[in-house]
Amino acid sequence: MTVLLEAGRVARPSRRHNAAFWIVGYTFAVTMAFSAVPTPLYVLYQSRNHFSTFMVTVIFAAYAAGMVASLFLAGHLSDTRGRRRMLAAAVATNMLSGLLFVAWPATAGLIVARVVSGVSIGMLTATATAYLSELHAHARPGHGQARSEIVSTAANLGGIGLGPLLAGALAQYVAHPLVVPYLVVETLMLIGVAALWATPETASVPAERPAYRPQRVSVPPAHRATFLAAAVTGGALFSLFGLFTSVSPTLLASVLHNKSHLVAGVVAFTVFGAAAAAQILFGRASRRSQLGVGLLAVLAGLALVTASAWAASFPLLLAGGIVAGAGAGAAFRGTVATVIRIAPPEARGEALAGLFLAGAVGLAIPVVGLGVATLWVSMQAAVLGLSVVLAAVILAVGPRLLRSV
Repeated sequence: MTVLLEAGRVARPSRRHNAAFWIVGYTFAVTMAFSAVPTPLYVLYQSRNHFSTFMVTVIFAAYAAGMVASLFLAGHLSDTRGRRRMLAAAVATNMLSGLLFVAWPATAGLIVARVVSGVSIGMLTATATAYLSELHAHARPGHGQARSEIVSTAANLGGIGLGPLLAGALAQYVAHPLVVPYLVVETLMLIGVAALWATPETASVPAERPAYRPQRVSVPPAHRATFLAAAVTGGALFSLFGLFTSVSPTLLASVLHNKSHLVAGVVAFTVFGAAAAAQILFGRASRRSQLGVGLLAVLAGLALVTASAWAASFPLLLAGGIVAGAGAGAAFRGTVATVIRIAPPEARGEALAGLFLAGAVGLAIPVVGLGVATLWVSMQAAVLGLSVVLAAVILAVGPRLLRSV
């Protein structure tokens, strides 16, 4: 199939760009997977280094801090430095994080390694998403962006889910559980970064490199209330993801008395797998449906997760994770669509940067609050408190967001 361009040229499908599309999708997925490899291993680090649940949340917050800094300082540089170069730099940075995890397993080393991993993900997500979109456009001109959006979602959220699943299985059945999972995923990333050199550049890199500036963040003045509601909602949804990638293994071990690393990985996988599936299934639904159904599912999932902690029920925890994860995936897609709609085209990137900044803040602060709470109250009470706060936030801003669509 060919597509006529405005200048009269004919764009033809490119096999090279199609192959590159799958290389980038693979590299995106395994790098996101690495960012969540520590999830089922935190219990082992707690036993080895003798730190509390609070310190687990601090280590997790270090990842979010690195991601925020990277979003501001480097997340946008692929527009002027090139997609392939910045993607390779992001993967190499995460590989450095893996070396730190292996060589410096002390608590301070874990914090530094998580910061470095966060820096990598801040560079990766926007770069890989844009790269996939442009490669798809060259590979299948005139076919729309559905394939690109599905693969990007699967690589992003699905990759985060695969990381704990793989790490949990290796930690459960292979010797050296704090070394082997990192080395395995390091190898997978090395394959991806090596293959990147065969992919064509798609960004229009200027001949003269423009002066560096950090990423700007702007709020559309005419829709400030709607943007604020979307940002606060996004922060609450990311808090849910943070709960399952930080303290859920501790909840499993200490409250549900299930110390299987594989089970901890399966729980995280189901949450992010459900989120990815929901984003794909709700792709053609209206923004109102994405937000309304998604937020209701998050509330129901939070209730199930809280009940699982008090009833010491693994089936309730798994069900809550699936329901809440699916709801968060659908609702977050709705918040992104809302911000894209209200932001002027020339400020769309800056508005989305503000949304993802709110998400990164939500990823860290409420989870650290839960960690602080466990210093004085039981894990069950801390989970109840976090669930009540998140539910209150969603109930406060959700109706405002729904009225805007």
